[in-house]
Amino acid sequence: MKIISYNVNGIRAALSKNFQEWLQAENPDVLCLQETKAQPDQVDTMLFAEMGYTSYLHSAEKKGYSGVAILSKQAPDRVVVGMNNPVFDAEGRVIRADFGDLSIVCVYIPSGSSGDERQAFKMQFLAAFGPFILELRKTRPNLVVCGDYNICHKPIDINHPERQNGVSGFLPEERAWLDQFELDGMVDSFRVFDKSAEKYSWWSYRGGARFRNVGWRIDYHWVTESLHTRLKSAAILTDAVHSDHCPVAVELN
Repeated sequence: MKIISYNVNGIRAALSKNFQEWLQAENPDVLCLQETKAQPDQVDTMLFAEMGYTSYLHSAEKKGYSGVAILSKQAPDRVVVGMNNPVFDAEGRVIRADFGDLSIVCVYIPSGSSGDERQAFKMQFLAAFGPFILELRKTRPNLVVCGDYNICHKPIDINHPERQNGVSGFLPEERAWLDQFELDGMVDSFRVFDKSAEKYSWWSYRGGARFRNVGWRIDYHWVTESLHTRLKSAAILTDAVHSDHCPVAVELN
């Protein structure tokens, strides 16, 4: 199974940049999207249906904001929307699809870069999301938890880490949350295959950051340790340019 996760920064904007052609070429079994920025009636799902995908969307109540989706070629056994938390679910942050013994969770963790209030909201989300995943693992032990985490885990995951002190996305408390996520039995699939530096998935639109590869690795496929032996490959697909992010991919046996 090939799973791609992609923060598209607006699905309608991405579709205007040959997104369909890219999707047809990559041909994942499952595509997880974040920051769709669209209500269900604003997405022409027939475009994806023509390529063999069924679409499952969880939009934010606020129009043009946040939102996640899962597109799948194989019909899931079950799709679950949200975290059963009205505050976070109103922002369209989590959707899950079950396929046999495997579950895929698509998450868009809030950004805290706009100020203290949203940073506090981000930390509240993290405080709820960790236990949510631990509880889910009791009944769905084989999890792929993919999406935009808005956190660089280690200095290798961000450009010039010495300059990033106090910056949301690289705060000690955010990184400690990912440390605990790992200690709880989650595996950063990309680092199983590639431990090299300067591998990023997001670049600011400012100052030619992408051209200079001044980026952050904040998009992940974290998998439960039970899936470690089923990992076949993981990659960052930097050639895709529909967004300020690029897609990340994982393949499982």
